[in-house]
Amino acid sequence: MQIGSLHLPDNPILAPMAGISDLPYRRLMKRFGAGLVFTEMISANGLIRAGQRTRELLCSHPEERPLGLQLFGDDPAVLATAAGLIREDGELLDINMGCPVNKVIRSGAGSALLREPARIGRIVAAVRRSWDKPLTVKIRSGWDAQGINFLEIGRIAQEEGAEAITLHPRTRTQGFSGQADWEHIRQLKSALQIPVIGSGDIFTAEDALAMREQTGCDGIMIGRGGYGNPWLFREILALQNGEPKPAPPTAAERHAAALLHLELFLETFPARKALLDMRKHLCWYSRGVAGAAAFRTQVNQLESLEQLRQLLAEFFTAGQTAEAKA
Repeated sequence: MQIGSLHLPDNPILAPMAGISDLPYRRLMKRFGAGLVFTEMISANGLIRAGQRTRELLCSHPEERPLGLQLFGDDPAVLATAAGLIREDGELLDINMGCPVNKVIRSGAGSALLREPARIGRIVAAVRRSWDKPLTVKIRSGWDAQGINFLEIGRIAQEEGAEAITLHPRTRTQGFSGQADWEHIRQLKSALQIPVIGSGDIFTAEDALAMREQTGCDGIMIGRGGYGNPWLFREILALQNGEPKPAPPTAAERHAAALLHLELFLETFPARKALLDMRKHLCWYSRGVAGAAAFRTQVNQLESLEQLRQLLAEFFTAGQTAEAKA
């Protein structure tokens, strides 16, 4: 897929996700086949105020390049200034116009912008003037069922210089409930000349192929479907290449991926943060393995990395034994 001057050899893309798509997660997903990975959502205001915690979200590693950066904010001038500050941190910049979280909405950013198409135009135009690399926007279908306006916003973004658009076809009021309306992705793809990336309800490789077939979208963005499931990327690539779908990961493969993820965490963060942040990921890695419920209870009570490694070995070894008996 081509986005402006950026060529991506593969089109499954890792979504920018607050609290999830940190550096260890991105490196892991890149190793499993993600064509492009994104940072967590970064506050434009935080960057301008030189907030150290905000800058830490831009920590990167050569193996994850090309890297997509995502900014959020509501002021065209602030977003343009922030874009200039991160010029060397990534190869592509995305502006978040779809986040449904109340804290973001109250600031006038994220999905709140869907109610102000003219402001969206000013934002894209301002950022385009200060950012000379590929520029994209991520939107939802609209604010609510009565305010579905993704086609209008898509056209505005394209006219002002966006080089691709990601559409999550739910409204802000839907959050993540109900079913994503892929028909909106098809309509947007038909209406625009720039690439359209589809997002929403991709939990299997078959889902990804169905979205592409039904909508004609250029890329597939993976969000919640990748939780504890980096194998989803390799499965999508296999089916897209006409190859057999790989067998589901075994307990041993899940164990290896979890340990790799932990080691990537320890390369980036202090041990305490690695332990605490890995808990949620380990709960996801355990899905489908015998004894997962008890494991999740135990993992959230651990206080040391030694205990964690021991529990992982015991749990996944038992899982392998259960697989052998099945």
